[in-house]
Amino acid sequence: MDTTITDTQKPFSLDPYHVSEEFGFILPAPLAELPPYYQPWMDIAQHVTELIYSHMLRSHILKMPLLNTQLLESHRELRLAHLALGVMTMGYVWQEGEDDTVKMLPRNLAIPYCEVSQRLGLPPILTHADAILANWRKRDPQGLFDMENLELLVTLPGGDSVRGFFMVTLLVELAAVPAIKSIPLVINGVQCGDAETVTRALEEFSQAIQGMTDALKLMHVYVKPEVFYGIMRIYLSGWKDNSSMPAGLVYEGVQAEPMEYSGGSAAQSSLLHCFDELLGVKHEAMSGAFLTRMRNYMPPSHKRLIQDISLQPSLRGFVQQQACEPLTAAFQLCVTKLLALRNYHINVVSLFIIVPAARARQLRNQGNISQEETVSRAPRALEEKGTGGSDIMSFLKTVRDRTRDVFNLK
Repeated sequence: MDTTITDTQKPFSLDPYHVSEEFGFILPAPLAELPPYYQPWMDIAQHVTELIYSHMLRSHILKMPLLNTQLLESHRELRLAHLALGVMTMGYVWQEGEDDTVKMLPRNLAIPYCEVSQRLGLPPILTHADAILANWRKRDPQGLFDMENLELLVTLPGGDSVRGFFMVTLLVELAAVPAIKSIPLVINGVQCGDAETVTRALEEFSQAIQGMTDALKLMHVYVKPEVFYGIMRIYLSGWKDNSSMPAGLVYEGVQAEPMEYSGGSAAQSSLLHCFDELLGVKHEAMSGAFLTRMRNYMPPSHKRLIQDISLQPSLRGFVQQQACEPLTAAFQLCVTKLLALRNYHINVVSLFIIVPAARARQLRNQGNISQEETVSRAPRALEEKGTGGSDIMSFLKTVRDRTRDVFNLK
């Protein structure tokens, strides 16, 4: 067995893709403050929730100075700026709910937001890369990376459930780190025909996916379904595939025509895209098109990693060719764990979206739109959709079913 990698098959490494050994796709040690020149942004971004509840956010943003983004120098400064401008934008658009949206984002917010977005290669809307990957700090810097010791840099309406939702999602990302680190071991093992190395790496991989499912279970502890559905979701919603804003949003001073962007979505996480490419999961046309579009909402280096994994020799083909029992078992276990994660996610979506949506419809049909019932405040436009704009249950079930198809190694 030849276990060398030739010059044309350089060892695959995570180094070019801005992936952290300790944190994976999470931004290590995000900044909590920008240089003093940008304090007008931070003064508003750190009080978005109170300003929304007092119906004053739009008027505060309209009075904000138009700042020069060239003084933002480091990647971390740009990420915090994108996060701060993102929560301001979501609050500005949705301050008065779905029946009183705006058609235009004012130039003093739109121009710097689009400039920062262009420098980062991200769209000018709040993304998973902002709200989850770059929106955390430890209360005690020496303490554990856990729910008790983590806090958000900026937040949106929804109280403890917002913190819970963002932090649990962050812990799912952290649980995935051993799986991300095993990807080069799998790819290089396949390239040099080393079934034993690939088997060991896949065992690590499947354990990490189980860890992700375990972390996701914390959603039930830290997030109230009625708060997620009735209060939080609108502030994570975009202006593409959303009947509340069918024309999109004009970014004043950037271009005259409206632009359309999807809201936040778990599909904007690079994790499952990498896993699907590695394991050979092939999505059907509509689901695949949505997932591919979501890659435009990721940091460009992470998007490039997904693409480069897809160009490597097929792991599934290698498993078939080797016909080695431990290798086959390790591969099948990875698929089993990924399937279980997707099934569990479907259960979470049912509890946090489908059930509250049915309750909201029932209340509406009874003419009982009561402020006591949190779900009745939810936007109607997103009843059966994810905040990214997908028809959520059919999308998730199709993706799950295509994952199951990988089992057949014949």
